[in-house]
Amino acid sequence: MDADLTEEAERFGDVSKILMRTGPLANEKNFGTLFSPAVSFEPMPEVLQFIRTMARVLVVGAGGLGCELLKDLALSGFGNIDVIDMDTIDISNLNRQFLFRKVDVGRPKATVAAEFVMRRINGITVTPHYCPIQNKDAAWYKQFQIIVLGLDSIEARRWLNAMVCSLVEYETSETGERKPDLSSVIPMVDGGTEGFAGHVRVIYPGISGCFECTLDLFPPQQTVPLCTIAETPRNAAHCILYAHLIEFPREFPDGKADKDDPEYQQWVFQRAAARAQQFSISGVTLMHTQGVIKNIIPAIASTNAIVAAACANEALKIVCNCAPYLDNNLMYMGAQGLYAPTFKYERNPQCLVCGQGVVLETSRTTTLTLLMELMAEDQRLRLKSPSIRVEGGKQGDTIYMRGILEDEYRQRLDMPLHTLFDSGTELIVTDPGVPTPLKVIVTFADIME
Repeated sequence: MDADLTEEAERFGDVSKILMRTGPLANEKNFGTLFSPAVSFEPMPEVLQFIRTMARVLVVGAGGLGCELLKDLALSGFGNIDVIDMDTIDISNLNRQFLFRKVDVGRPKATVAAEFVMRRINGITVTPHYCPIQNKDAAWYKQFQIIVLGLDSIEARRWLNAMVCSLVEYETSETGERKPDLSSVIPMVDGGTEGFAGHVRVIYPGISGCFECTLDLFPPQQTVPLCTIAETPRNAAHCILYAHLIEFPREFPDGKADKDDPEYQQWVFQRAAARAQQFSISGVTLMHTQGVIKNIIPAIASTNAIVAAACANEALKIVCNCAPYLDNNLMYMGAQGLYAPTFKYERNPQCLVCGQGVVLETSRTTTLTLLMELMAEDQRLRLKSPSIRVEGGKQGDTIYMRGILEDEYRQRLDMPLHTLFDSGTELIVTDPGVPTPLKVIVTFADIME
């Protein structure tokens, strides 16, 4: 072993014990990683050298979970890490996002997190990207050996999942079976926390169930009837929403509520407190007010630390092939004690992203407007602003297009679907929420024989 490898092995002694010797938990066989495809793990010093100098990891998000991920990955030996985040540091972040200090308030999270990690850990390169994930193209995402997610948004997870799935190239075997080219598969490790609960999920695009495969398992966002808020509030949140949704527009009809403005938050808090006193309701605080109007779920630092550690552990196992990785989901239930069940999410044949497409059944007389509403309400789709085209449609290839040409297609909004395309037609749908075209197969339940 040369001097450089010896020095690295001593510096990362704990990691070296895993990578430079075998054991009963060593991976015997795997369908492959980028470092050692389809072979059993072979302990050697070059494995550590690979993750120090060649492996490139992308961390998405530099918030509570992202800060923990950067620290854990850097201390696990990864030498080249990129971090992307579109947010700046707020004073409220400092109680749990430990890479930031008060002097950093207002600066980009990704930049400050990268600077902090590189100051504390010698020989590591952390490259920050202060922008939305949608600003990066497919060629940029192809650079990474693994992507680790520390997001708090379903929409962002959907977009990134669709992007990584679109990078997979497929081969057709002699029997006609379509299989993914493993060299084009970029694994994702998705972490998430909510209070005392958290999850870790390993996604191999085109092989295991992707994020979109299980989208319908996420419950729709709960809403409170406006009549309850206005007439019979029952808890502190109702009083806060009354001030936010009813009182402010009434007093300032031309004003625009800025949820991030401390003065606006204070105004809502004072009005909510007065209404709560009127109905003998307790629990209205400034922190609760901020959480309600910004739809914030309280974050707990210990949950972030536990979930991030599990994510970093999976990333190390996947890149080095040193042990079997998670197959494929772990739930951390901190409120119930030390309870962390694992289970497997299967692929959905009708997945929008990695499957054959979603089958949507409706009436032949359904209008195009109603079809778009169905696409928004369907838990498998949740499309916000779809553009629709079809090869060989009755009204041409493009059924409806958003943007500067939208006026040319508005007359079709009230047209019944059977005048636009036939039952069983595969629609190609684009939407701002996902980076790649989606497949939606529309069938008519009342088709005439």
